[in-house]
Amino acid sequence: MHPARIAELLEPFLVTPAATNPCHSEPAKAGVEPAFLSPAQLQSISTYINILLRWNARINLTAIRDPDQIVARHFGESLFAARHLFARTTPVGTAAPACPELAEEPALRLPKGGCPAERSSAADGLRTATEHISMADVGTGAGFPGLPIKLWAPHISLTLIESNQKKATFLREVARALTLTDVDIQTSRAEALTNANFDVVTLRAVESFETILPVAASLVAPGGCLALLIGLPQLEPARSALPRFAWSNPEPIPLSRNRILAIANRHL
Repeated sequence: MHPARIAELLEPFLVTPAATNPCHSEPAKAGVEPAFLSPAQLQSISTYINILLRWNARINLTAIRDPDQIVARHFGESLFAARHLFARTTPVGTAAPACPELAEEPALRLPKGGCPAERSSAADGLRTATEHISMADVGTGAGFPGLPIKLWAPHISLTLIESNQKKATFLREVARALTLTDVDIQTSRAEALTNANFDVVTLRAVESFETILPVAASLVAPGGCLALLIGLPQLEPARSALPRFAWSNPEPIPLSRNRILAIANRHL
């Protein structure tokens, strides 16, 4: 798939979180710059799609067959989460850099008050890219949202948790083809990872959501966050199941009727 077409399809998902204030429902500010994907990142996504389509003819990785829909549904949603979890250190509204992947370093948003979509400084919780950041994607399947987030924030240490052996083999091929480093693929169930803790844990499109949710939450380190890509009806059951987490306001996912990003911070 041509990188230019990928960039076009991803544009609605890459509006900076600072464009709106979800805590106070303020309108977007004029002149806010969108996020940028480098040519190398776009080419990696193109390679990923080609591998996914080839493998999907043999094993069921995704029910979506149309490449445009794969970009929007899988990569768009994943990168939307990445934009909210990982801030760019370059100030919003500055001129677009010639080489964005070098000029802007993603940093994990762990602000006080449980509202990760608000811009914050290092003093109140914006962890810089020089610090070690660990992330786990529970039930990752075809690698979403974990691998696109890794492309967005390559400095993170990523663990992909997928019990299906064939899907795990696919994930290893993608990681090799994209020359990704610091990616650990765990071919096991999440509940088997006892004593494991991560700064960020993501969960998307898994079976038995209410069963796996507390397992995923148990993997979140104190002060870390749980990011859920779910349907709006799942939000209240999730909040009820995890009352000890501080929940930010849900973020509606672009081009979706009821899909949201819900982020919950675990208290220290």
